[in-house]
Amino acid sequence: MAKRQKRQPGFATQCVRAGDPEDQWGSVAPPIYQTSTFASANTREQWEVIEGKRLGHCYTRYSNPTIRCLEEKMAILEGGEDAVAFATGMAAVSACVLATVKAGDRVVVQRDVYGGTFEVFHRILPRMNVEVVTVDARNLDEVRAEARKGAKLLYVETPANPLVHVVDLAGIARIGKECGALTMCDSTFATPANCRPIEFGIDVVIHSATKYLGGHADLMAGVAVARKAYCELLEDMLRILGGVIDPFAAWLVVRGIKSLEPRVRVHNENAMACASFLASHPRVRVVHYPGLPGHPQHELARRQMKGFGGVLSFELDGTTRQASAVVDRLRVFRVAPSLGAVESLALQPAATTHSKLSPEERQAAGIADTLVRLACGIESADDLVEDLRQALDGRRGSR
Repeated sequence: MAKRQKRQPGFATQCVRAGDPEDQWGSVAPPIYQTSTFASANTREQWEVIEGKRLGHCYTRYSNPTIRCLEEKMAILEGGEDAVAFATGMAAVSACVLATVKAGDRVVVQRDVYGGTFEVFHRILPRMNVEVVTVDARNLDEVRAEARKGAKLLYVETPANPLVHVVDLAGIARIGKECGALTMCDSTFATPANCRPIEFGIDVVIHSATKYLGGHADLMAGVAVARKAYCELLEDMLRILGGVIDPFAAWLVVRGIKSLEPRVRVHNENAMACASFLASHPRVRVVHYPGLPGHPQHELARRQMKGFGGVLSFELDGTTRQASAVVDRLRVFRVAPSLGAVESLALQPAATTHSKLSPEERQAAGIADTLVRLACGIESADDLVEDLRQALDGRRGSR
């Protein structure tokens, strides 16, 4: 009789259980090691811990059990070998990029990325004598043409902020292997509940855990998932630069991840409801959401995503001031930056997330001044749609 293959736990089960340590007292919630330093029995033991010759911890900038719990959980959820946690999403982005490139290297980066990421590539790297080439990552021929000129790194974001463009991850991974470039993907908008880039051949996956992984707008954190050898490079970079996550923040992310699957399911449903409503409204010029059948990347999104995400954006058929007035009339949606929390949020990227870009840079990235980004929370879909209706129709509701 053939041996029965062991069944792997489902994704929701992994969110709840993966990486959680066994506690001697049977605590259901992982313990918090809220300490900066750890004592050793003697000097030799301390040296062996620091050198990695003995399991243990000596200083939280190097390692901490609570932080390690988060890292192990994320490695399992993304299907990677290991993970490294950081104080913020931008700390993760910066460490990954700086661990990869050096003076004289050439990098190819997607044109429409988060504003902070844009600044790393276009403000910081040029000072280090790193050549930065910007491409429309939806066009694989354009990416390949630039990568063949000797790229060290291909950096993409999918879905992208704020136009929610979707990038062909398998195609990017193939180009990276053809050209000997490391491939890196910011998957914050998708989360591992909707997409796992490593399954498509991407080398490094980055998340701002401040967003969906934490899920409650009460922490800041970042995480990168990759092969073990690359994570060791990141650990060295983390120790040097010091962007270490606080143990309590790491514990909050672990707690948030436990409810990730059902939360993301509702985020997906609410965003689809809002996108469908906006697509039919006469004051809306265009809606950017890959879940809509008419979206140019709808089929690609269906192939590589389990759900289309909780973020969408739309351009008002009007002036910048009129777009601001629509945002200001929202009452269920809060006017605030960030995304991925249980609360629904709205903003104008030109005035917030991408305000550091020049008007010319925003225009090149396709970010109109009338663009409004919505991050749909987990409220009732009917309430979100009605809030958009009254804001677009010019009625001021009450909170």
